[in-house]
Amino acid sequence: MEEQNINSENVTRESVEQVTSQAVYTAPERPVYTPVKKEKKTPAAFKIMLGAIIGLCFGLCFGIGLYTVNEVTGRSIISFGNDEEIKKLEDKVNELQKQVGTQAIIANSSDDNVTAHAENVAIVSDVTKVVDIVMPSMVSVTNTSEETYSYWGRQYKQESQSSGSGIIIGENDDEYLLVTNYHVVENTIGLAVQFIDQSEYPAYVKGFDSSVDIAVIAVKKEDLSDETNKAIAIAALGDSDSLKIGEPAIAIGNALGYGQSVTTGVISALNRDINMENSSSSLIQTSAAINPGNSGGALLNIRGEVVGINSSKIASAQIEGMGYAIPITQVRGIIEDLSNRETRFKVNDDEKGYIGIQGTTIDSDASLTYGMPQGVLITKIYADSAAAKAGLNYGDVITKVDGQSISTIEMLQETLSYYKGGDTVKITVSRSSTTGYEELEVDVTLSVKSDLKD
Repeated sequence: MEEQNINSENVTRESVEQVTSQAVYTAPERPVYTPVKKEKKTPAAFKIMLGAIIGLCFGLCFGIGLYTVNEVTGRSIISFGNDEEIKKLEDKVNELQKQVGTQAIIANSSDDNVTAHAENVAIVSDVTKVVDIVMPSMVSVTNTSEETYSYWGRQYKQESQSSGSGIIIGENDDEYLLVTNYHVVENTIGLAVQFIDQSEYPAYVKGFDSSVDIAVIAVKKEDLSDETNKAIAIAALGDSDSLKIGEPAIAIGNALGYGQSVTTGVISALNRDINMENSSSSLIQTSAAINPGNSGGALLNIRGEVVGINSSKIASAQIEGMGYAIPITQVRGIIEDLSNRETRFKVNDDEKGYIGIQGTTIDSDASLTYGMPQGVLITKIYADSAAAKAGLNYGDVITKVDGQSISTIEMLQETLSYYKGGDTVKITVSRSSTTGYEELEVDVTLSVKSDLKD
């Protein structure tokens, strides 16, 4: 059949009828109905929850991966340029961690960043090697002290015991020398030291400087058994001036009197000016826990060197994570001087020597207020006493006895309890003059109590 073209502009009734008469009408086929299976729709809330869970899991996995890389390498993954650098640093850290000892980590690394990270790993995860080396030089100190108090016009004496710590820092022909805090041995009438093998021996005060809260005590070598002599060691003193904020710190001491314990942290701050009783010190602040009984113990660096002497005296029960230690470099010269002193023993009351004065404490506040040196102000001199015969004057301020700093009247009495009547001691005083206070030394031959007269 020829194709019919219908032009809409020329369409007539006849042409339409002609075309339709020639066409054969065919009815359209009826479509077969096939039912469509409806899909169940997932609630929108469920989709949101599922998406959140998947996102959280992905984020957690990514975070763990990132944290792991940071811990292994000590650097942020974002800061690396390629995988090769990451692998190189990982291998170096793994190698250094195997070598961690007291000094091996420093000797085998040329990368300061890796070394610092590996040192952090050592201090946080495992300090056993450092502790094994240092613990034989740590001791526990038990002080039996005597205090005098008044009740209804009468004076009484009371004994008490307290615990502290100490560090073996040297020896001479006859003694082992130990450093501790002055307040650990204050007012002592008997000291005992326990070594690493749990053996206990008597100890004696060799010297002290209360202005920096330092004392040196001694244990006679002849008292120690062969087993104890083999078990103990002498600690290595470090350089506290080289400390950096954030570097690892280890504190060892007789916490709460239960025996030696170890805590770890970092150097939190340096040169903290802290006011203590009648003195002010520039101290190391650390996050390593320092509790009562830790006083006199060691603050160590990662190499096991003593960089500070712990003091719980200035700790606060209301504050966590703030312990303090006396910088070892600051008091090293004082420790050496005290170690070279003659070991003295307390004398009986009837033999005790007296200067023959009455006095009062000039503390730091009074010193600032009145412009006077800290020490003991002489307010009375007994007639025919040692002070009168030596030429001491009313108004003199006693600052030292035999080279040991004196900051309170109680400390003056404590120091003189090691001297007999008839002993000659060197007394350092500050005397007022037209140009201020001048320091002079006076040799005083001590009196006995019965010689004192008003």
